[in-house]
Amino acid sequence: MITKELEKYISTIPKTELHLHIEGSFEPELMFEIAQRNQVNIKFKTVEELRQAYEFGNLQDFLDIYYDGANVLLHEQDFYDLTMAYFRKCKQDNVVHTEIFADPQTHLSRGVSMKTIIDGITRARRDAEREFGISSYLIICFLRHLDENSAIEMFEEALQFRDKIIGVGLDSSEVGNHPEKFKRVFARAREENFRLVAHAGEEGPSDYIWGALRELNVSRIDHGIRCMGDEELVEYLAENQIPLTVCPLSNLKLQVVKSLTHHPLKEMLDNGLLAMVNSDDPAYFGGYVNENMLQTADALNLSENDILQLAKNSFIASFLPDEEKEKWLTELDNFRISN
Repeated sequence: MITKELEKYISTIPKTELHLHIEGSFEPELMFEIAQRNQVNIKFKTVEELRQAYEFGNLQDFLDIYYDGANVLLHEQDFYDLTMAYFRKCKQDNVVHTEIFADPQTHLSRGVSMKTIIDGITRARRDAEREFGISSYLIICFLRHLDENSAIEMFEEALQFRDKIIGVGLDSSEVGNHPEKFKRVFARAREENFRLVAHAGEEGPSDYIWGALRELNVSRIDHGIRCMGDEELVEYLAENQIPLTVCPLSNLKLQVVKSLTHHPLKEMLDNGLLAMVNSDDPAYFGGYVNENMLQTADALNLSENDILQLAKNSFIASFLPDEEKEKWLTELDNFRISN
């Protein structure tokens, strides 16, 4: 049982979130509100009925509902409202910096413009920094179940908004879509000096992590928990301090792990891996960053030092300037539960 002191420590310690799909923060109440505003029909009659559908046997079961929900997002204000709702959760969890994923292809295919998507999210990012003091970056992701030409087309269109985007990522259905499938578009993004990240090693094997590193040259792996079955990979990740943006409740909800007591996060820390805790798609998986930390700490008997290390890792792994990282790391070194 987690102590009250550790619970308070988790809730108040400054942290970043580096693995968050903005479409995955779409709470049912807001989804129904925007659906009614835009006169879009959704197949669930009530919020409770929608919540009951959030029981997934695997990643694809989740994605089917995830993409259905995204269909109600049509206008700049919709993306603004969605993003600001997430920032309010960040404020509650003392997330002081976040690097948000968005999936433009999901919306472009429905006739929503890139400008609508980017402008809505960007306006919310600016308001959140002004109102809440939360800094943020935007990372646009390629949908790996689509072909690479679609990704290239999306990336070229996004270049006109390059001042609002820090990097590119790779998400959606992992198994059967090896990272090397997107080698050309990642090379193109690297030429344009974008930061590179990719989902790998959640449902897919450790080979997908190697592929993301060797074929795509990413600097950060999203998920990455399958590394633990590959001793050579664990050694490489630890030696090079490659960040792993772990999402425990996502892993549990998608049945990647049988229970949180089986989750490898503690083992990852003990092996010197640069892992941290994130919420992935919190509206669907049952918790934002603090809830992920609380449940995982309880299941794995994490200590205050473990939580401190996870928080430090989240800043080290971020794309913040070095001076900003150092500022937060110093603050964490001086952080006490009495704060």
